[in-house]
Amino acid sequence: MSVKPLVLDVDGTFLRTDMLFECFWAGLGRDPWATLRASFSHFTDPAALKTALAEITPLRTDLLPVSEPVRDLANRALEEGREVVLASASHISQVKPLAEHHELSERVLATQGMSNLRGYAKADALVELYGEGGFDYAGNAPVDMAIWKQADVAYVVGDEKSAGELRDMGKEVRELPGGWTAKSLIKSFRPHQWVKNILLFLPLIAAHDFSFGTIFLALLGIVSFSAAASSIYLVNDLLDLEADRLHVKKCKRPFASGAVPIQVGMAAFVGLAALALGLAAILAPAFLGVVAFYMLLSLAYSLKLKRMRWVDIAVLASLYTLRVVAGAAATGIYVSGYLLVFIFPVFLALGCVKRLTELTLATSDDRLPGRGYGRPDRPDLLNVAGLGVVASLVAFFLYSFTDQAIELYKTQWLIWVAELPMAWWMIRMVRLGWYGKQDYDPIVFAMKDKRGIGLMLMSISIMFYAAGLWHNLMGLG
Repeated sequence: MSVKPLVLDVDGTFLRTDMLFECFWAGLGRDPWATLRASFSHFTDPAALKTALAEITPLRTDLLPVSEPVRDLANRALEEGREVVLASASHISQVKPLAEHHELSERVLATQGMSNLRGYAKADALVELYGEGGFDYAGNAPVDMAIWKQADVAYVVGDEKSAGELRDMGKEVRELPGGWTAKSLIKSFRPHQWVKNILLFLPLIAAHDFSFGTIFLALLGIVSFSAAASSIYLVNDLLDLEADRLHVKKCKRPFASGAVPIQVGMAAFVGLAALALGLAAILAPAFLGVVAFYMLLSLAYSLKLKRMRWVDIAVLASLYTLRVVAGAAATGIYVSGYLLVFIFPVFLALGCVKRLTELTLATSDDRLPGRGYGRPDRPDLLNVAGLGVVASLVAFFLYSFTDQAIELYKTQWLIWVAELPMAWWMIRMVRLGWYGKQDYDPIVFAMKDKRGIGLMLMSISIMFYAAGLWHNLMGLG
């Protein structure tokens, strides 16, 4: 009596991801217009859609995240001398190399031509090949019910409801862990990055406006901007799946690791974008315009601009500067042109620091995955960072002579003193980036760096003293 083969579904079962959606997002990164055109043209024809997307972007199937419990099941079956077959609704051009990489059976069942191998179509193909009850099958979704019914043993991955229904039918069921958690999804929002949106308070600090109403509007603006930023982080992670999987740390991100399905990330993007734009519309038309422009520029950055050397750093600086503009738009506070001229080169320098850190911490001399920089660019990045530091300090010095500064600050020379810890902080950030002694994101690092926070507070305290704010806050004025 021959040993029954073990048949594994691929998307969501053997893999902790879905190759159709992997292909879609890889295509958006490589050729967005062709990908969108194919998606709209073949939206109602899954087989044609999978064929078109597979032709646009070949997948690195060796990088796709595998479910460890299902891999262990497959290894045990192989040790027992059983055939382990992949049967998938994904395109055969992707399933075949996946089977080869994991040394599974050369026999592969997958979508090809006009046949979409899913549900009843997959069940019929397996029964024709092995007969009713002639195979064990592992799947993960209700669409697999038609195949489980024809299998001898039903392996159910992360679908308790289907497992219960199969037991009620008298099937032999074995459950394997699967699925995703809300905690992993929230992690994909990168909530630690929301600290960057404290920049929306900068116009309040510059104008010395700390009224409850102004602070409340700024807080609402931060919520909107945080939702907008998280929605773009989701898109960025989905576009960067392959590059993240090649990265020593980013490979653990929720989508790259398969902890959260791509489809869930797409739904979350829609929800967060709607929240961001809806709240922005309630706040002010100008703020809505800033948020919409921020999201469009961020999308352009994710799709194309981040792969362009030097352009990516300028765009990063612009995105940070937009947060300051957003704070002014949300609260109705006037922002001096000198403040923006000061802020932009600061973030230009920090953008260089980000790339310097990545290059210093890189494990090889190859160019950064998904970026255009290599280690030979480090001296140029250091020079641009230095220019950014000098430009920001000059802009701040010139601001001290404006009518607004003369009106706000009673002691002008103290503004110049405040530049000393400010300069120290920026030079220190560049130095730490050069030696790779900070996190990959300099803004997040700055918010956790006690010495750096001390320097920033020192600078702000001197400026508050120059403006007489300490006297007023303490009731001495």
